[in-house]
Amino acid sequence: MNVELRRLEPRDLEAVEEIERASYPTPWSRAMFVAELRKPGSLALGAFAVGGELVGYAFVSRYVDAWHVMNVAVADAFRRRGIATALLRRLFEVTGSDPQRGYTLEVRVSNTDAIRLYERLGFEAKGIRRGYYTDNREDALIMWREPIPPTASP
Repeated sequence: MNVELRRLEPRDLEAVEEIERASYPTPWSRAMFVAELRKPGSLALGAFAVGGELVGYAFVSRYVDAWHVMNVAVADAFRRRGIATALLRRLFEVTGSDPQRGYTLEVRVSNTDAIRLYERLGFEAKGIRRGYYTDNREDALIMWREPIPPTASP
């Protein structure tokens, strides 16, 4: 699907919240999204369909040794069209000038579709966070992606 990828702005938060509430049993609050948008070490990207409709988003935060993929969601009607892949690849491009930091994330152990997506993008399972999710105490799979070294010039 052809989408425009751009940084999210506060005016996008209503649409972000709508997708968030439809995607997760324990959605982030508006305050959490606002805090991420304001953090200097965070990056929030949105995928916008023709006409400007937000159809997906991804938030990543910079930590000492890694970029933490905090939140990725795509509107139900637009799933399985490569939007999450495009968002994550763009995040890797934008943050790729930092070859010392890898990428990490947590994902529900039951979310096999997301796990397969992350594996296709180079993430590997590295551990389990027991009882991580507050709604049902489900475990989280910790995944890690090594930094991509800059390509050598001939």
